[in-house]
Amino acid sequence: MKQSKVKMMQLVALLVATVMFASVSGQAVSAASTGKISSYEGAPSSNLKTATSVSNQYKAFWFSFYDYSDYRSSYKSRNKTTFKSYFTKVVKKGKSLGMNRVIVQVRPYGDAVYKSKYFPWSKYISGKQGRSPGYDPLAIMVQVAHSQGIAIEAWVNPYRVTSGSTNYKKLSKNNPARKWNAKKSTRRNVLSYGGSLYYNPSKKAVRDLIVNGAKEIVQNYNVDGIHMDDYFYPSFTSKNYKKSFDAAEYNKSSYKKKKKSIQSYRRAQVDYLVKRIHSEVKKVRSNATFGISPAGNISNLTSKYSYYVDIKKWLKSSQYVDYICPQIYWGFKHPTAKFDKVTKQWLSIRKNKKVKLYIGIAVYRAGHNVGQNKAEKKEWKSDTNVLKKQVQYARNKKVDGFAFFDYQDLHSKASAKSVSNLKTVLK
Repeated sequence: MKQSKVKMMQLVALLVATVMFASVSGQAVSAASTGKISSYEGAPSSNLKTATSVSNQYKAFWFSFYDYSDYRSSYKSRNKTTFKSYFTKVVKKGKSLGMNRVIVQVRPYGDAVYKSKYFPWSKYISGKQGRSPGYDPLAIMVQVAHSQGIAIEAWVNPYRVTSGSTNYKKLSKNNPARKWNAKKSTRRNVLSYGGSLYYNPSKKAVRDLIVNGAKEIVQNYNVDGIHMDDYFYPSFTSKNYKKSFDAAEYNKSSYKKKKKSIQSYRRAQVDYLVKRIHSEVKKVRSNATFGISPAGNISNLTSKYSYYVDIKKWLKSSQYVDYICPQIYWGFKHPTAKFDKVTKQWLSIRKNKKVKLYIGIAVYRAGHNVGQNKAEKKEWKSDTNVLKKQVQYARNKKVDGFAFFDYQDLHSKASAKSVSNLKTVLK
């Protein structure tokens, strides 16, 4: 699953962000007609049509929970006015580079950067989990983005509850994970693994929570889509994958009785979740998109030991997602996962043209001495055209669009030259 973004560029890989959705039979109900759209809804969605021109091609950038922390450190007075001012700068920066969409992280750790009846307020916006910031950030972000002619997607993390801690007392008292842990009957709805807490993908109550959370966003905010990133199952080993995490649920399941593998069982749990989100969101608003940004390495996604994302199924069917945006965060000089090689692999497994294929590009690497070998490190550090060349290559191969990770690096000094050159192929 996607690793948390750490601003230390020495990390070899970073997986972010990100976005799911799918279509469903039945009559779609406009969120506007329900009267549940926030008063901050702003201009109507206008960037959802697929276009072949460069100006209208899907060109998104991720705005992560790190950026909320940046906002908090940038303003002594943190309120509706200062947040709107900050996010206006964010959107204008993206627009100046040729972007037409922003993907804002609104649920990084089983919490919410919006008013939710299911999840507690996020500490990244208020300073403490469960405490209201005194305004509704998502409502403001939707209004600001639409006023600038930019589409906006709400990015949720499906299963992650904590990272580097298993202390439930650090969660707010109204956190569903803490409440479930307090009762023996629901304790296994949340699992501890590798020093972190995760919602149990095998539990229906968990799926209901995640689905309702996504549905709630589309009902109450005029977002142009829901985005999910690659935090699905954590990574196991050949020694523990049959015994760890939700193995207890598998052992009681029909999959076990029918001698189906635990990996097929786990993929089914993710499929259930993804398909339901797709269906429920489309019921609320049919023109909202639902997409997922998985890790870029297909072999990892299809491994026995991690993710359990049935990516090939999703790319063959229109019942799971509207788009897939793999995080191809490597250079052309990577020893085994060259950008061009991996891009072609993704194109080869896309079998349904209704499912769009976007490419996630690592702006955060540009200008930094990072990579798997000397050649790739030099490429990221010195080739100021690397981002531009990646867009040109993928566009030539007929991918449907791009997403760039992330906002902080679109305006950093280290990546400035690369971003300036990138701009020439986005405008």
